[in-house]
Amino acid sequence: MQQVNTWRAVAAATGAADRAAAEEGVRLAYRTAGLAEPERIVWADSPRAAVETVEGLSGAGRSVRDEVRTGPWADERRRLHDELGPAGWAQLWSATGAQLWDTTRELAERIRAGVVTALMERPEDEADVRLVLLDAVLGQHDAAWLAAFDGRGKRLEGLAQVARSAGWWWPYENAVVICERPVELHRDEAGRLDRGDGPALAFPDGFALHAWRGMPVPAAFLDELSSLTPERIRAEENAELRRVMLEYYGYDRYLDESGAQPVHRDESGVLWRIALAGDEDVVMVEVVNSTPEPDGTYRTYWLRVPPATRTAKEGVAWTFGLDQEAYEPVRQT
Repeated sequence: MQQVNTWRAVAAATGAADRAAAEEGVRLAYRTAGLAEPERIVWADSPRAAVETVEGLSGAGRSVRDEVRTGPWADERRRLHDELGPAGWAQLWSATGAQLWDTTRELAERIRAGVVTALMERPEDEADVRLVLLDAVLGQHDAAWLAAFDGRGKRLEGLAQVARSAGWWWPYENAVVICERPVELHRDEAGRLDRGDGPALAFPDGFALHAWRGMPVPAAFLDELSSLTPERIRAEENAELRRVMLEYYGYDRYLDESGAQPVHRDESGVLWRIALAGDEDVVMVEVVNSTPEPDGTYRTYWLRVPPATRTAKEGVAWTFGLDQEAYEPVRQT
């Protein structure tokens, strides 16, 4: 559906917020909730800066998130559920919000975790930061459920306008804090944060998250990926970071340059094992495509298989969801 693509673009939008449109959306959301418009609207360059701004606000009053966001959403969901029936609601959600839910939820969780890490100078600070984060309306990252209500809920028009125009925002009785959208967002084909040469997510003030295929990594870690050696990979004590190094470096290259020896050969290929201290072994099957390339050469592939794999055939069978006895290909391609 077109509305899903529209809201997918909202969730992934980068660049300067449309401040005038966002502020009008905030005022509309307040009026719709039966509240007086906020006296002040303050802008911040990132969720981290917004939390710091909220903590320093004076005279803001109590949070009105329930009135502005939670209540209207619950009412509209109840109305639409009653109108469509359980099956109709489930079908609508499946065709709209469900398609955006996982990626936007995971991104929001990563941002929350990054803000906590950035602002937690002492262990006791964590609870205070998380309490402020609970007051946030997620703006563009509320795209999943807003997609389901697009054109179906007038009470949500203010929230939708802010989402299309800006990032997260914090509504209080007398003041609102709104943050800018990211300036950079890099994700892999699965929608996970992913970048090997810089921040995967970055905001105008420098608040950033670094990740490799969804896994959080330190910024300094990425700087050394281009100069990796087998010795450096073996020396890494953090097992998760070592896996990232191996993926970036290439298992086949690591095997070749480490002088690794095959542990089994059969008609299906060659089984290799990389023993890693403090982590499970990495086991790979080297297979050669039986169909030649246009230039007559045969391409080699490397398949990662479970650590308990004992033979190359068993490993190749596992990639097809079969056991070794059931795997009897007529022709490999």
